[in-house]
Amino acid sequence: MNWAVATHDSAFGYVSAHGAPLVDLLDPQPDERIIDLGCGTGVFSAAIAERGAQVLGIDGSPEMIAQAAATYPQLSFVVADAHDFTTSEPYDAVASNAALHWMTRDPDAVIKAVYKALRPGGRFVAEMGGAGNCAELIAAMQTAWRIFGLAEPELPWYFPTPAEYASKLEAAGFTVRLLEYFDRPTLMTEGPNGAADWVRVFAASALKEVPPEIVEPLLARINELAAPALRRESGWVADYVRLRFAAVRKPDGKAPTFSPRGGSASRGGSAGTPPPPQQPPSAPHVTPMQPAMQQGPAPGTGPHMHTAMPPHPQAAPSAGPPAGGPPPETPAMHRNG
Repeated sequence: MNWAVATHDSAFGYVSAHGAPLVDLLDPQPDERIIDLGCGTGVFSAAIAERGAQVLGIDGSPEMIAQAAATYPQLSFVVADAHDFTTSEPYDAVASNAALHWMTRDPDAVIKAVYKALRPGGRFVAEMGGAGNCAELIAAMQTAWRIFGLAEPELPWYFPTPAEYASKLEAAGFTVRLLEYFDRPTLMTEGPNGAADWVRVFAASALKEVPPEIVEPLLARINELAAPALRRESGWVADYVRLRFAAVRKPDGKAPTFSPRGGSASRGGSAGTPPPPQQPPSAPHVTPMQPAMQQGPAPGTGPHMHTAMPPHPQAAPSAGPPAGGPPPETPAMHRNG
């Protein structure tokens, strides 16, 4: 999917309110070498760099990378396909925020590429859409397509169950140290036309297959179908479900060394003194692009299921307020799908 950068950064901005807990889980250390996989316009990369790490942002969209490089000229960014990127030297960590579920061609290949990019004991920390993500939105889409006599829409996302993705990580040579799976209903504050706006932005590829004369009636019907579940007095809500994990590449014959640290992060930015000027890390070898790595939006809090596997007695980061119905969070639609 070709994202309009202006839309990505304004109407459907995604990282500023929800990336902080993931940065805390990653716990970047000064001078660590970290890859931001699916970096988009670089907001998450910059948040990591504020902790003093050397960051390389990788994305499949030249437009996104151009915007990231213009906004954060002190950081390094490169266009590459997450399914088969390579690096000249091993990295300490690979992080990804709301991007893995857009890498649908071969999720196992993405994990394998991450494994190869890491040093033994290096960590893979990410958040993505999990099973059930946007279920009401997708159901409204599929029903509307049937009502209008259209073929089933091809959905551009991959939303795995926790068990499914943990199995993939373990099979690739990772040890899963922490896994969280939780609901995160999110107010569409910048999507005034609700489900219809969401479909326009995040399922644009499916809309391209719809005859132009029925696009508007189709979107209106999607709103009618989704309204009972997703329209509240406060506005439209996207029914996001998130999968967050921390894993380590298994060191040969040694126990993993990564220990998730940190707690809830301030939504106003990272604390601490400004990092020293960065020395750009070596860029990965860029292989010919494949049309599969796509960017999309993501979503506040409210745990649905939490399975933590810390390596030693240490508090894991909070996934949000206690269960029992936290109010939907207010930031705009995020880089989810």
